[in-house]
Amino acid sequence: MRYRHLPTLTLALGVVLLVDVLRVFLPAVITIFGQAASTPAELLGAFAFGWFLLALTAPALIRRVGARPVTLAAAVLLVVARLAVNGQPGGPLQLWLATAGLLAGLVWLAGAAATTDRPVPGLALGLAVGALLHTALDTYRSAFFGDWPAWLAAVAVAGLFLAGQARPASAAGPGGVRSWLLAGPALLLAGMVALSPAVARTATSYQFGLLRSDPADAVGVATVPLFGAAPLAVAVGGFLLAALASPRQGAWRWLGPVALVAGAVLVALERGELLLPAVLLGAVGLGACLASAGAADGGTRGGTDDTGAPGPDGGGRDPAQGGGGQGPARAAGRRGYAAVAGMLVFAVAAVAYYAAYDLGHPNAGVPVAVAVLVAAVALTTRPAPSPGPTPAGGGPGRLAPGPRRQSLPPVWTAASAAVLTLLAAVASDELLSASNRDGPPETVRVVAYNVRMGFGIHGRFDPDALARAVAGADVVALSEVDRGWLLNGGHDTLDLLAERLDMPYVFAPAADPLWGDAVLSRWPLDAARTRPLPAVGAPTGAQALGVTVDFSGGVRLAVIATHLQPPPGEDPVVQARAVADFAVRYAAGRPLVVAGDLNTEPGDPAFAEFTRAGLVDALAAARPLPTSPADAPRQQIDHVFVTPDLTAGEAAAPPGTASDHLPVAVTLTLPRG
Repeated sequence: MRYRHLPTLTLALGVVLLVDVLRVFLPAVITIFGQAASTPAELLGAFAFGWFLLALTAPALIRRVGARPVTLAAAVLLVVARLAVNGQPGGPLQLWLATAGLLAGLVWLAGAAATTDRPVPGLALGLAVGALLHTALDTYRSAFFGDWPAWLAAVAVAGLFLAGQARPASAAGPGGVRSWLLAGPALLLAGMVALSPAVARTATSYQFGLLRSDPADAVGVATVPLFGAAPLAVAVGGFLLAALASPRQGAWRWLGPVALVAGAVLVALERGELLLPAVLLGAVGLGACLASAGAADGGTRGGTDDTGAPGPDGGGRDPAQGGGGQGPARAAGRRGYAAVAGMLVFAVAAVAYYAAYDLGHPNAGVPVAVAVLVAAVALTTRPAPSPGPTPAGGGPGRLAPGPRRQSLPPVWTAASAAVLTLLAAVASDELLSASNRDGPPETVRVVAYNVRMGFGIHGRFDPDALARAVAGADVVALSEVDRGWLLNGGHDTLDLLAERLDMPYVFAPAADPLWGDAVLSRWPLDAARTRPLPAVGAPTGAQALGVTVDFSGGVRLAVIATHLQPPPGEDPVVQARAVADFAVRYAAGRPLVVAGDLNTEPGDPAFAEFTRAGLVDALAAARPLPTSPADAPRQQIDHVFVTPDLTAGEAAAPPGTASDHLPVAVTLTLPRG
């Protein structure tokens, strides 16, 4: 990276660190402050939003003290918090470290805005590099990985960031307000869809899964993809190319905003087969909108180029100080408030979207509203006049390339990022295959496990612990599986667990295409079907996933994975009846297993619906067998039901805190012939 690009690189590394801290802060609020769903959703939202609101004091502090000392102090605290979180995976200390890092990151962002009037290259590069690193780490361990390579990488990023931050800032021009306003919305859209490797992998698994035997049976489910995150390379390359190239003019300028809004609309439709075009459209559209907003930042008087040299009217003064007149100070303040306001949009939209799964309000329009905001800012931006004569020959539909400050080369940067992302996707992915093909076994170990998105009772994200909890299983039914929610850190929990177990999977959405239930198996799976369950007033959706395990030799087992979601305080009798009816029809006389978090206890009406359908409680011999909460289990709400032709034995609920539930396991003897 040449020296003239050092400010851009520094801003990009700061964005990477801020996103890393957010990936810890957001799930920590849910799993640690939320205390396993015992804290009201309104209080969770107020806690999270309050820290973003507090950052509104940062521009005033910068104006009084000066941008350089405030920004440098915030950068140091951001780095310290980021490294400390790396060594504290879980517990209240992690929450407060992440909170301190978040607040420091927001103050740093306001300080960076005060001294930078042309942020789009740095913001775009930071989002792209963050996506690349997240892909290389297989959507995991950016903030929870304690081995020495991660420490070395974290220290290297932190050192480069601080070294660049220590460089004195040159005077900035009056522009940049619109670009900084879009920083928060861009971070949200990139993390939710456009530049998320977990979402890209999930999208690929809906359209190009490898386990489908009959496409008609597999409608609405996702299966193991080949190089699942590879489409992200196209998204990253298209995003950077659109963000760094000269923005379009005339009718062409509508292309980016329309693409972004179209991608958000596809997300709002909540259909898995639409996720992949949503990722690609969203990435290119977001980049183009950033470029349009940044067009007003070029050629401003009194600014700097990317070499750090003062512009025609620039000095070397702190742009947040009033020594050079009130104009630069006011411009710096406007940019600082714009950056914090953009992050407030991030916070409000994130809380509004994800709180819907607790409060029950509609949320499909949230990403569309944010995309419309970004598109509106892009469309209402007009390019700033260049400070000198503009030669002709800019090409149709583009701005004429007048004297401009140095930026990252669009084609080279985009191509390099795309290639690196593709290599990271291929290197980090594993091809899963069913390995037990030597003939039908006599017994099968079945496990049902509510994994709470991969977060343990103390808020630690630990897929290795999840894998240990189900060790020895032949068939696993999972509940509360997250495949890329930004709220939970953007991890693909299902893929991470499947790779550790070396077991292919079938996934069915419940709340939306990224959250639901799954079945993993050491034997081939086919004939996957999913049925939505009646909501009966519950805010979170529910479904029943049916798959068939083929043991060869004509021995087949029907498995139904579900997670009943009744309204608080009610028995899920309506959903239980729907699952039982679906299961019996799906099995069509074959041996049948129904497993999952059923949110009902023995003796309750919903429990009776399964026995009324002719199923047997496979855990009966081990009762009482409480499974929730994991650290002091009192409730028997996780179950395995089977048809009478399956003999159950060795039922257990292995202790552990990898989730807020314990798994339930049982060995089933298969009927012969």
